[in-house]
Order: sequence, then structure tokens, then C-alpha cells
Amino acid sequence: MARELIRTAVGKIYDKYFEGANVSQIVQWFDLGGEIKLTESAGAKEVLDTVKGIQGLMEKTSALGVSSEDNVETVVSAAEFVLEGLYAHKRIGRTEERVFTAGEKQPKKPERTYEREEPFRGRRPYN
Repeated sequence: MARELIRTAVGKIYDKYFEGANVSQIVQWFDLGGEIKLTESAGAKEVLDTVKGIQGLMEKTSALGVSSEDNVETVVSAAEFVLEGLYAHKRIGRTEERVFTAGEKQPKKPERTYEREEPFRGRRPYN
């Protein structure tokens, strides 16, 4: 319950900064097999080196007022916020161990087939 509440809150704040933003490059990076693990014990510099490999991610941090000139911790926080926002909107996936991966694909709806038990006869014949 609390996790879903946090996820919803992150999603709402994310929308204030990124509504309508094109994040397809980031999502595509994950869809093509990209995966990162952000451990609690990793230092900010290590995390920054990891997230810099995600295409398009660092450019999106500018919407949060963060640039590469800011301190490492601020840049990492902004990058993690973008990832959490994408997770909140189910564009990418995340495990409890903070491994970000491709999101679960929505199953395609099966195409409807119209099969009749009797052959279609068209109009009724006149008497």
C-alpha cells in the first residue's frame, strides 16, 4: 500500500516536469535489453557512471534545473527521479532490489475472428 502511494506521488510530480516530454530514447534503451542496478551502498560517482550510459537520460535532467556542472549527488538524484517517474508510469520496470529494466509489455488484444457455424446466406429469397 505504501509503495503504491509513493509510486503515485512520484508519478504526479514527474508529470509536472515531463508531461509531453519525449522520453522514448530512454525507454528504448531498456527495451533493447538495457538494465542497471542501483545499490544502496554504491557511491554517487559510481551511480553517475552507470546512469550516464542510458541514452537520453542526462539530457532530461535539465528539465529539473540540473546540469552537469552541479555536484555529483544532485545529478544522480535527478537521474534517479527520471527513472522512478518512468517506473511510476509503467514505461520501465523496477525490482525491489532497485534493478531497472524494460517494462512489462501489455499483451496485445487478440484479433476478433467472426466464425459462423452456418454459412452466410445473404438476403432471404423472395417467396
